[in-house]
Amino acid sequence: MKQKNLKVAIVYNEPHPELYKIPSKKQETTDFEPYFEVEKITPMEEYDLMAERLSKAGFSAYSLNIKDNIFSFIEDYTKNKPDVVFNFIEIYKDKPYLEMNVVSLYELLGVAYTGAPPMALANCQNKQLAKRILASEGILTPSFTFFDKLQKEYKHNLKYPLIVKPAFEDASVGIENSAIVNDGKSLKKRIEFVFAHFKQPALCEEYIDGRELNVAVLGDVTPVALPISEIDFSQMPDHLYNIVSYQAKWDPFHEAYHKTIPVCPAKLPKRVETHAKEIAVKAFRIMGVRDYARVDMRLSKNNKLYVLEVNPNPDLTEDAGFMRSSKAAGYSYVKTLSKIILFAHKRAKRSKSFN
Repeated sequence: MKQKNLKVAIVYNEPHPELYKIPSKKQETTDFEPYFEVEKITPMEEYDLMAERLSKAGFSAYSLNIKDNIFSFIEDYTKNKPDVVFNFIEIYKDKPYLEMNVVSLYELLGVAYTGAPPMALANCQNKQLAKRILASEGILTPSFTFFDKLQKEYKHNLKYPLIVKPAFEDASVGIENSAIVNDGKSLKKRIEFVFAHFKQPALCEEYIDGRELNVAVLGDVTPVALPISEIDFSQMPDHLYNIVSYQAKWDPFHEAYHKTIPVCPAKLPKRVETHAKEIAVKAFRIMGVRDYARVDMRLSKNNKLYVLEVNPNPDLTEDAGFMRSSKAAGYSYVKTLSKIILFAHKRAKRSKSFN
């Protein structure tokens, strides 16, 4: 089947689209110099625009917001029978861990879909397990410990400073300036915060001071690392740690959002660049992700590369990190989306030929 004949359903989940409001001019006032413009488009409009641009490129594309109702997807799939589902569902009923269950439904229905399969999503979301899997294959990650219950004292053999993370979140949820601790008292306070606010265990790992690299990987059978993007922390004020916090990613009115500036391609020694790409592709394969992913790393002061996370199905908006690397590789926004769709379609055809 040629590209122009493919029907593509862009499926996402925004239960309360009415809550999205375009920021007013008054809201844009800050006590620091903004670097980026405040986003003027809602997620719903973003997906509609994606469908429009894919349709202009020859696909028959439409967007579907399931609004926390999986039966609306089943109804649409039965009626419209899309050839490929472009899967953008990251959370269901306010529970990130149900992301894998939605994809499991695709598997049961025999749906051709983009991105990571259920087990890869589950393993990447479980930060402790992901680190153990990567380490078992010789990939360096920051030393860590894991606390699954509250204690009077938290004993460990790690070197301060530490960063304390909710064990099962993604998209930098729970990662903020106060997540970095320098002593036992602040460690205890932060662990208790994680338990109270996120209702889950805490992962504590050594904070690696150094450069932050994002290595995008594109492909299915033969994944390839794209030009590396670096987060430039040179403008970060002294009162904020050099981390890509939740605020740095998602809050356009927070100073960190405007002080974590992407540079792509990153200026790296050739040896370091080559090694980082090799690690990223290896991590991509080990964790079982597909089509597209982003491997976040730290390059320490002594030039050691530590994998922080493997992010399946990362943000694909046009100005996001993955698309920045893809553009540097010579692919347009629509070309990148097209490649991902065709990976899924060809994979489904291979699967049918084996059965």
